[in-house]
Amino acid sequence: MTQALEIKDLHVSVEGKEILKGLTLTVRTGEIHSIMGPNGSGKSTLALALMGHPKYEVTSGEVLFKGKNIVELEPDERARLGLFLAFQYPLEIQGVPLGRFLWAVKKARFAPAPNGQPDKKADAKALSQFRKDLQEKMKLLKMDESFAQRYLNVGFSGGEKKRAEIVQMHILKPEIAILDETDSGLDIDSVKIVAEAVNQLRGPDFGALVITHYQRILNFIKPDFVHVMIDGRVVRSGDESLVHELEAKGYDWLVNDAKAEVS
Repeated sequence: MTQALEIKDLHVSVEGKEILKGLTLTVRTGEIHSIMGPNGSGKSTLALALMGHPKYEVTSGEVLFKGKNIVELEPDERARLGLFLAFQYPLEIQGVPLGRFLWAVKKARFAPAPNGQPDKKADAKALSQFRKDLQEKMKLLKMDESFAQRYLNVGFSGGEKKRAEIVQMHILKPEIAILDETDSGLDIDSVKIVAEAVNQLRGPDFGALVITHYQRILNFIKPDFVHVMIDGRVVRSGDESLVHELEAKGYDWLVNDAKAEVS
């Protein structure tokens, strides 16, 4: 069944300053959308607001997913519904091994409602399958299995943190994923590895919003739709050809057009 993340006239403020100024966008499963734009255009604000970061205040508008306006939901409730955010700057968490963290979030995402005593045999079988899946996903992202025993992102390089985010995405199997500049700080080999892992999820039950400054990752994750965001609004949408136009011409021509429209 096709699901849609519908963003309707979204206004978001940070510490009293309006950043998103009436953004409207729909992302459906089976589709890959890319949002591009210059620094300060509001791309990361959109990503964090969609997942419910408390610093980002939705002052008006709606975000609909699976028949619910998720604006009032907590981040964990949004994640259980099937949304996922790969952070631009993943946090380091001391004392929590990556593997244990992933097992906990998978159980939180997929565990059925409690109905009596826990089934220890079923739990053991599920844990065994999880370990096999985790090994497979870490191999896909070319991460050594030892990372599963290391504290979450602690001592990881920037590229290793981004790969761990994509491992998490594979474990959680979201319907809609938001990738907030996952390519930043990655060398070309890591970009290819991350892109290949994203492409493996591509299909009718998965949609993604890929936020990036540059064409590089979009050479490997071919978007169905491309949107340019400037000053808190989507000012231009198109197909993959828009990426190449931006690479050739930059953003200034759209910035000037946006200023002219406002004035």
